[in-house]
Amino acid sequence: MTETPQPDPGDPRLAETFDEVEDALLSRWPETKLEPSLDRIEAFTELLGQPQHSFRSIHLTGTNGKTSTSRMIETLLRALDLRTGRFTSPHLERMSERISIDGEPLDDDAFVRAFNDVAPYTHLVDAEQDHPLSFFETIVGMAYAAFADAPVDVAVVEVGMGGSWDATNVIDADVAVVLPIAVDHAKYLGDDPATIAVEKAGIIKPGSVAVLAEQTPEVAAVLVQRAAEVGATLAREGVEFGVVSRTPAVGGQVVTLQGLRATYDDVFLPLYGAHQAQNAAVALAAVEAFGSGELDDDLVRAAFAEVTSPGRLEIIRRSPTIVLDAAHNPHGAEATAAALEDSFSFSPLVGVMGVMEDKDHEGVLVAFEPYLSHLVCTQNSTPRSMSAAALGRVAAEVFGEDRVSVVPDLADAIDRAATLAEAGEAIDVSIGAGAVLVTGSVVTVGEARALLKGRR
Repeated sequence: MTETPQPDPGDPRLAETFDEVEDALLSRWPETKLEPSLDRIEAFTELLGQPQHSFRSIHLTGTNGKTSTSRMIETLLRALDLRTGRFTSPHLERMSERISIDGEPLDDDAFVRAFNDVAPYTHLVDAEQDHPLSFFETIVGMAYAAFADAPVDVAVVEVGMGGSWDATNVIDADVAVVLPIAVDHAKYLGDDPATIAVEKAGIIKPGSVAVLAEQTPEVAAVLVQRAAEVGATLAREGVEFGVVSRTPAVGGQVVTLQGLRATYDDVFLPLYGAHQAQNAAVALAAVEAFGSGELDDDLVRAAFAEVTSPGRLEIIRRSPTIVLDAAHNPHGAEATAAALEDSFSFSPLVGVMGVMEDKDHEGVLVAFEPYLSHLVCTQNSTPRSMSAAALGRVAAEVFGEDRVSVVPDLADAIDRAATLAEAGEAIDVSIGAGAVLVTGSVVTVGEARALLKGRR
């Protein structure tokens, strides 16, 4: 541990409330702005005494599935009586969701303490670097310091964007998990999967185990080459581990998983879709690789039965059924659409969609079009949100004008969709089995979740 410098009397006032912490963090560079360098986070963690080296870790990257898989890994580790920290992003409803200890997000008081523990050193980094610490770099420092202080046995850490230059990558993880790679954040990461894979492969460290979800051949080649270069051990879905079988069931699905050391039969997973079964296989392999191998069958079944993943095909209300899913790129939308077809028989299914301006909204619309009877275009509260009117114009080209409504206010959009879903005959479908899917962005889904929970 390096000697920690003492802050001077001119340091900024410490925060007293959650809102003050949120304001202080949001006043920094947004997490959507990336300057590819680890210089600032390395300087920051050095001032904090290198907290990230005080615990073991499992690091996850990939285009989709990181948060669900992180939650599965954490649940399995906790079943092994290990104390866990989990860092995920973005958050659905509250910023403190990003930092969890023992499976629970930091409460407001703990979040304020985590900020105040690191705040005196943020301005020291700001003064020494070409650019000030970003929002994301600051909250990563908070997480690592909180995990060290707890202390946790193992941290499950999801990258924010990419891999090599992501602020989380100052850890040297025992296990690097690479979930399916597709195109997202093209401005920063590149516009083809193989280019993006080079950046994401940067979390695979010397001597680690690289647990790879099923990839396209060009992506797999990049990841295998990186593992060979650094001497990492490979564990590949479809080769060393995978999903043996899956059957949709009430409330989720029943899966048989082939792990690295054993086969685990009749595992109930309370999440929907083939993609979540694959995430479960990856999570299982990651925990086997992290520990000493085969896990107890009953422990695995009990852990998976407890898994939750808010905002991922989450049924938040009945009558009509309202489903929330944070799909925000074509790859994610295709997986969600396939899961809806696989696990439900909604008729009609009415979509409510609000997207970010910088995303491939047309690709998302095309992926959902065959499955939605009608689409209500809306927007979320952030400046990055595409306007409902602009989304509606693109949607009309994909769906046809008669299948698209534009309702800028999210609450009103959900109400409009619910009315359409309940009055199935208005769009030539039988009454009674209608549902609403709210999707397009993590922010849109988070805001919808807060609205709908308030109405219960």
